[in-house]
Amino acid sequence: MHKIPNLRLLLCALCLAGIASLTPLSNLLAQETGSTPAGEVTSKSLLDLYQQGGMFMHLLALCSIGTVAVAVYCFIQIDKKKIVPDGIVESLTNYMRHQDAGNAYELCKSSPNVLTTTMASALLKVNFERDLANKLSMEQAAAETIGIEETKIMVWVNYLNVFATIAPMIGLLGTVTGMITSFDQLAAGRSEPQDLAGGIGQAMLTTAGGLMVGIPAMFFYFFFRNRLMTLMGDVQKSVTFLIDVLSGELKLAEAVAPTLDEPQPVSEPNS
Repeated sequence: MHKIPNLRLLLCALCLAGIASLTPLSNLLAQETGSTPAGEVTSKSLLDLYQQGGMFMHLLALCSIGTVAVAVYCFIQIDKKKIVPDGIVESLTNYMRHQDAGNAYELCKSSPNVLTTTMASALLKVNFERDLANKLSMEQAAAETIGIEETKIMVWVNYLNVFATIAPMIGLLGTVTGMITSFDQLAAGRSEPQDLAGGIGQAMLTTAGGLMVGIPAMFFYFFFRNRLMTLMGDVQKSVTFLIDVLSGELKLAEAVAPTLDEPQPVSEPNS
């Protein structure tokens, strides 16, 4: 219940940290330009810093927008209510207990999510004429579907890793370009600080921009990857429980809604 507010606070903190980091950078670059008398510091706006960074700042801006968009998408999709909702597990448990595979399959198809999609593929393999209702085939079908569903979501999570890798590289390329510009000024005999400040400023700005995009992207990549792995583990645990109940290998005293805690099997009374 408290995960969403905490994540929102974390996002706000990251934004504030990014804005705060630009303030000393702005002052430093203003001093390097030498366009004002000694002792005076001219503050620059974020737009001024963006323009001074050169064309590589446009690429970093695209990476930044992509990171935010993918992070928001993952925040919406990688959620327990969308992957393994509690209510649907309770209903499926009642059907499994009475070995009502038909109604359970219809329920899975009418409420699509990762859990129901996985369970639907398992129910297609059910055969009560075989040992344990063909449990082995059901488990294999469920395992394949879980892998497919996890891969679909991980495609988006991996984009965060792409941005986290590319952004610092773009910043490094801007750094090299800026230093080349400064050395060209030296080669031309212009060695005054204001002659070199432009290239050095571009180098520092692109480096900082790449890190400011790459660090949050890397954080969100690991955050959502671990969150997805945890939820997919819950899906696997719930599906295994449901298949055990359907096959009759696990007996329940009553139609109790399953949780992610280990269920307690009840042995059948001796006749």
